[in-house]
Amino acid sequence: MRSVDFIPYIFNHFPDADFCIITVPALSPEFLLLQSFLRVPPRVTSLLPLELYVFHRAGLRNVKVRPAVAADRPAVSDLVKGLRLNELLLQDLDCFYETRRDPDGVALQAFVAQAQSQVVGILIVRDEQDIEYIRAHYNIENFIYFSHHRYEEHAQIRHFVLKPFFQHFTKQVFKEVLRLAHKSCLFHRIYASDHSQENSCVHHLDFVLNCAVPVRPRRQIIYPLEELGINAPSRQITENQTAFGLYLISRKLTMEPKVTINARIVVVGASDTGLSLLEVLCSCPHLRFNNLSLVSTHGFPSDYNHEDVGFLSTSHAYSSRDLAQLPLHSYVSVVTGKMLGINRKSKHIRVSGGRKVPYDHLVLCTGLQYQVPCPTGVDLSQPVTIKQLQPQSRYTGPVPSNLFTLNDLSDCIAARRWLCANFVELEDNAVVYGNSIDVFTTIETLLCLGIQGNRIHLVLPPLKPGDSCFSDSALEKAVAMAMNKAKVQVHHNCLLAQMNDGAHPDPLTSVSFTTEAEPLHLQCGVFINLSNKGVDYDAFKSINNSFMVFDSRLVINATFHTSDSAICGAGPLTKFSRCYYADEWSHANYNSKEVGRDLAAALLPLFDPTLEPVVEPPPEQDRLVPLYKKPKIQGGKLPGGYNYLHVTKPSATNLTGPAVKILQDSGITTGRVETGNYFCIHLDCNEVVEALTCFSLKPFPVSNYLSLYGKHQQLLGQLYNLYHQGLIPDLYSFFRQSWCSAIFHDRFSDFEQELQQISSTADEEWSQQAMDSDVPPQDRFQDAQSQAALRSSAVKYLTYNRNLLPMFAYPGQL
Repeated sequence: MRSVDFIPYIFNHFPDADFCIITVPALSPEFLLLQSFLRVPPRVTSLLPLELYVFHRAGLRNVKVRPAVAADRPAVSDLVKGLRLNELLLQDLDCFYETRRDPDGVALQAFVAQAQSQVVGILIVRDEQDIEYIRAHYNIENFIYFSHHRYEEHAQIRHFVLKPFFQHFTKQVFKEVLRLAHKSCLFHRIYASDHSQENSCVHHLDFVLNCAVPVRPRRQIIYPLEELGINAPSRQITENQTAFGLYLISRKLTMEPKVTINARIVVVGASDTGLSLLEVLCSCPHLRFNNLSLVSTHGFPSDYNHEDVGFLSTSHAYSSRDLAQLPLHSYVSVVTGKMLGINRKSKHIRVSGGRKVPYDHLVLCTGLQYQVPCPTGVDLSQPVTIKQLQPQSRYTGPVPSNLFTLNDLSDCIAARRWLCANFVELEDNAVVYGNSIDVFTTIETLLCLGIQGNRIHLVLPPLKPGDSCFSDSALEKAVAMAMNKAKVQVHHNCLLAQMNDGAHPDPLTSVSFTTEAEPLHLQCGVFINLSNKGVDYDAFKSINNSFMVFDSRLVINATFHTSDSAICGAGPLTKFSRCYYADEWSHANYNSKEVGRDLAAALLPLFDPTLEPVVEPPPEQDRLVPLYKKPKIQGGKLPGGYNYLHVTKPSATNLTGPAVKILQDSGITTGRVETGNYFCIHLDCNEVVEALTCFSLKPFPVSNYLSLYGKHQQLLGQLYNLYHQGLIPDLYSFFRQSWCSAIFHDRFSDFEQELQQISSTADEEWSQQAMDSDVPPQDRFQDAQSQAALRSSAVKYLTYNRNLLPMFAYPGQL
């Protein structure tokens, strides 16, 4: 505990030395002495297995925090000289000196950190004006009791600068500022780098992050504001602010230590699974992961604007706003490039550009990608059918400059820019090749770009028996009619045979296909490929050459481990080992976001001292694959302007025959696909929502409808009974009613669990009465005690969340 007391004596023995340096193995836990040292972040590509800590002689001086005075202005100016946004800091400091308020009239307070009459730090805070917005949009109540803090006790960190040699005094500085400013909570916002709202000078950000906790965003209710009128939440809550990541420092949190983890965790692939894993690791309030790295072909997804790009369907896992609200950018180092090799002995991966990224724990979740199609090369002058063709091999020739294989947002942006610059105004044909739902969302994007339908050719390769892009044949017919109306030409059961008639393929001017009848020849100005989805060849080569087990997918066990204990795999890239006898199940059958969270739960016991260490399961359980409950989600905009959403429970891949479809008469259906107001909900045998499909010409609140999954129909206002009584002509209108807001609330699941506890207690009492008495007891929810408990729970839920549910009356309001 007192090891830091040795440092002054060390410098006395070395009077000419200014620095004390310690190197420790990356996997060793951080001991107390290191908390007084400054950690020097290693380069992501550094192969040294050590962490470097530095202490400067100046750090021996004590730091005092006091309010800033006008005489501090020159010293502060010298302190922040050369820092980014330092002019804004000095402007706010001048406003504090002159009026104690910023240009918007909000109160400012400025404090300086002083060491032996020298200014070594400054912190400027302003009263938090958006605390209602923050409470509604972020889970700050995971860390504080909101009702225990007055509104004026919340403040926002405007600027923070502290000399690196005094970083071990950061907590003391925040404690003193909270005391002197009479505040209980300090909030810090981090905006995406491409937004002009970033107006805080913070140096170093790591000093703040070491003391703060990341606050997760909350799922938002999409309110029908016009229908609610005066019963809608306040404008402070519903206004659309620029998304930001939020960090909190409170009086209590300044007393709580964090566990520093220097293990090098490398995640390959910015898929939903990988992002979900990183989200959980970064959001642990008592853990500080210093060496998280993401290797991604095109960098971090939030570096691009997600909105209105089009082309690909969406899983609704992470929008650009979601990513901006998460703490990933602050904690994760991004390596842009492709993984080209894995060195298991030296524990590093080789990335394009000749870089090497070392790891202690490697997570592979690259997912599946569309591959460049390989022409069969058959002689089209000879009669040949598709059944006679051999399976396609990998394409190794030059990729034409006007052939686009779309796999992620960066690919879509590049294709969109090229089309706008080189194709839209011309008269060449656009050929879209593939048989997934992405081909239909791509067709809609091309039409929205102004490309005439008669210039677009949709070429569909043969589907496997029982496969379909849509859950309902009526939807498929409606999309086909919309494409026919737009004059899009559709060609079924075609396989790519030749590009440019076998000549050099760049630029691509013509393509030929084998069909069941005559060969198909098309003039081609741009070729958009959405076919042949599989494991990326470089990822396959990296896995195979490192001698890990690969059986059409990366083979893992039930706890995500590959044949190498330091390497995990997750997502559609993987499959379970054959020893489980569960070939019909893989991570591809599940919600990728849920799989990523389960992977994080499997990794955390290795680092978190508050968790029990992993115990090997008994042999009889070691042969069971995990099951997940979250739904598979698919959405996008289809030809005809239809907005599409399909939510369904995870289901096994049918290996023996066509999949069994849900019978149409087992659903609750309103509207028609032809009129663009189709809404269908399927209930399982327990009357719980297990699937829903929306097909509408009007936009709909996706977030609200996703929360319907897994709800019992009785919680949805006796949905089943009302529908069969003919009282629900339109499900869209039904779920716009004000009472539905309580169900769409992100804390409704907590309320459900509370009701289940009350129900289980009532069940036990009812069973005991039935055993003790010859007379059958009354219904378990008819007694006054159970009804009072249910009523009290509902009132508490509505009262506590009345900021988001003002449309409900609560006790004392009337």
